[in-house]
Amino acid sequence: MRILITGGKGMLGRTLQNVLSDNEIIIADLPEADITDAAGFDAFVERNAPDVVIHCAAMTAVDRCETEKELAYKLNVEGSGNVAKACRKHGVRLIAVSTDYVFDGKAERPYNEFDIADGGATVYGQSKFYGEEAVKKNCDNYVICRISWLYGAGGPSFVHAMMNLADGTRPVLKVVNDQHGNPTSALAVARNLKNIIARPELTGIFHMTCEGEATWYEFALEIFRLAGKEQKVQPCTTEEFPRPAPRPLNSRLEKKRLRLENLPPMPDWHDALKEFMQSEF
Repeated sequence: MRILITGGKGMLGRTLQNVLSDNEIIIADLPEADITDAAGFDAFVERNAPDVVIHCAAMTAVDRCETEKELAYKLNVEGSGNVAKACRKHGVRLIAVSTDYVFDGKAERPYNEFDIADGGATVYGQSKFYGEEAVKKNCDNYVICRISWLYGAGGPSFVHAMMNLADGTRPVLKVVNDQHGNPTSALAVARNLKNIIARPELTGIFHMTCEGEATWYEFALEIFRLAGKEQKVQPCTTEEFPRPAPRPLNSRLEKKRLRLENLPPMPDWHDALKEFMQSEF
């Protein structure tokens, strides 16, 4: 099978290359391909004739999106629309990667795939929401895969940030303890996307975060425990770390579609993190 990966040089893209290495992989990333160039990307797809496009390319720097709104919409909305149009024109299945930020983060329970998304309160979330809408509008044969709190080989990620900060120069690290989510391994996502690729009849939205939940503080504690680092960590509130883009208090995602479609469940986040720490550090 020929699989084209937009943003293939990024953290998830690199992991996908490894997991899907038994296929022919085509990288669509700058400078090879530009998703904001509709005609150029269409020609790239036509020339390479993939069976599947996995669309990872996006502007994911949440705070930067607030200050560079036009660029965020150009990449995340217009770019996604261009990818979707090319896939429809050339009869290619599209798997688009999205985020929990499409929700407002105010619910008291994990969000499932049937909950209504509205883009939340950030430019990043809004641009990714309208990117999802562009995929739905312009391509019939699509899967949207929502993920959150992602880490993977080579980073950048929260795991890498914590390990870099725990260099012995900081007696105490303050980490937010009132935001809840599902720490998620890029390797676990890639493995389950491989299962979805093997089921060509599947369409629609799937949530693909690891099972179980934690706060960033709890996540940090587990990172240092697995790394054998005696780093002191102090819990704090979101208000103590104001950011240009407000962070959702609830990033938890329920994997209802995986169960309904009899797909393998995502691993527990503790197990996935242990596997990652053993291989990365």
